[in-house]
Amino acid sequence: MNSADAQKLLDKIVGQIFGYQNPLSLEQFMQKFTFDIRLPQQVTDATDGSLTWAQSTNPTKFIKLENARNLNNNAKPGEDPSALRPTRPLANLQEALAAWGEINLTTSERCKDSINVGESDVVHGSENVFRSQDIRRCKNVLFSDGIGDCEFMAASQRSGGCSFGIRVDDSGESSNCFNVSWSSKLTNCLFMHDCGDMQDSMFCTNISGERFCIANMQYTEAEYRKLREEVVRWVLSPA
Repeated sequence: MNSADAQKLLDKIVGQIFGYQNPLSLEQFMQKFTFDIRLPQQVTDATDGSLTWAQSTNPTKFIKLENARNLNNNAKPGEDPSALRPTRPLANLQEALAAWGEINLTTSERCKDSINVGESDVVHGSENVFRSQDIRRCKNVLFSDGIGDCEFMAASQRSGGCSFGIRVDDSGESSNCFNVSWSSKLTNCLFMHDCGDMQDSMFCTNISGERFCIANMQYTEAEYRKLREEVVRWVLSPA
């Protein structure tokens, strides 16, 4: 997945949640909404000098998954590329550590049973993932960390069972939401914390089972939607 595909996906997510054409570029979106999310960082593959993406930059040497599978570089055509390296004498600890240093590389861009993944690390059973990490059984994910069984998500973390969400944290089973945390079963909600089973509400905390609420107060649908339009324009402003 490349940046052009990611921009199209972001446009779709923003349009679905807010009902407006997305005015933000990928870079603008990242600066505005991913400031506190752990995302893969760009590092260098120590074996060929190419750029790659890793979940952690604490290790000092990296190798892409595709290169790691041929790490020993001794296989001839038709031989197993994962075969052991030829044995050589190791007379002391220093020689053993030197040999270890030759292959002590942290694998990056780790991806299993997934397709169309770009600039990401630790992705399992997923499709269409960009600049994300620790993604499990998801589709259409951008700039996220630690989510599972989700689709059409951006700038979200530690959540599951959600669809069409931006900045959904520690939440589950919610859709069409922006900036919600520690909540579940929300639909069409903005700026919610510790709420459940809510619809078409915003700026609420620790309530459940309501609709058309603002700051834990009840409003008519017309009153709610009028203020929501102003809030959405504020959220999507590039500044």
